[in-house]
Amino acid sequence: MTSSPAAQLSLRISVEKFPLKEPFHITGYRMLDTEVLYVEVEQNGLIGCGEASGVYYKRDDNAQAGAKRLECLRGEIEAGIGRSALQKLLPACAARNALDCALWDLDAKRTGSPAWRIAGLEHPKALTTTFTIGAGSVERMVATARAYRQAQAIKLKLTGEALDGERVLAVRDARPEVWLGVDANQGFTRESLAQLLPILVEARVSLIEQPFKVGRESLLEGFNSPIPFAADESAQGLAGLPSLVGRFEVVNIKLDKCGGLTEALAMASKARELNLEVMVGNMVGTSLAMAPGFVVGQLCDVVDLDGPTFLKRDRTPGVTYADGKIWCSEDVWGGKASQPK
Repeated sequence: MTSSPAAQLSLRISVEKFPLKEPFHITGYRMLDTEVLYVEVEQNGLIGCGEASGVYYKRDDNAQAGAKRLECLRGEIEAGIGRSALQKLLPACAARNALDCALWDLDAKRTGSPAWRIAGLEHPKALTTTFTIGAGSVERMVATARAYRQAQAIKLKLTGEALDGERVLAVRDARPEVWLGVDANQGFTRESLAQLLPILVEARVSLIEQPFKVGRESLLEGFNSPIPFAADESAQGLAGLPSLVGRFEVVNIKLDKCGGLTEALAMASKARELNLEVMVGNMVGTSLAMAPGFVVGQLCDVVDLDGPTFLKRDRTPGVTYADGKIWCSEDVWGGKASQPK
């Protein structure tokens, strides 16, 4: 899964903004649009593309900062960097994610072998994905749940407010048949989770994502929950996986957090060694950002790749959503065809 040193590259960097269909609310954050870092690397007329959003809760990890980071390293990159060398050149961040994915895409075009095959995977299949509902009024969240007619799995953003229990029960009543997960985005306290847990059990919730703030993971030790916990903000990269054992049962891998497909695949493998289940998630982005996540998703127990559904417009070609599943063709990314912007 590593690339050999490449010949000279041509690097193109841009920052693009994609407005959302409507505001999106999670604990401590409200999003109106998403700004993404778009990267192209060209070699001998072949173009590889990658996209990253950065992580909103990490200082200086966004599209603008990523563009500046890559510009500062243009000489080293254009001299012919490969994916292995990139892991040492940049820390996990949006810049590394976008460039790493662009290099994967370029390798697929250069070798004539799709990215999933380069990664050593079997032919990909469509994946059941969660469809996320932002925190809001009970009525609005229920309306959104009903609007997701095709969904087989739904994830609710919760905030630690007293209203959370009513939100969960109302959505479960509206959609009794779906897999249901909740995501606190660090918004719970041990006390609020203890009070909410019986309601989550009653509502047949299957996963509780990132209940406590980063740095307070020890609060999960000895917490008796029949519902597994997933680490999101607490799982930033490969090196931190051992610290999750005994606190979380699931690790949520996001390419923006870990810095690209190369480390994401390594994380999935290591998580299995540690007897952790594996989930792939996303920061809101276009189909170009979902495509490498779709590769990781082939190894995962839970898939959360619904980012483009929040956008007013997506890139073309794009991933497709049908019957609650995501499918990503090789025309989107990681295949033989050149990728239009």
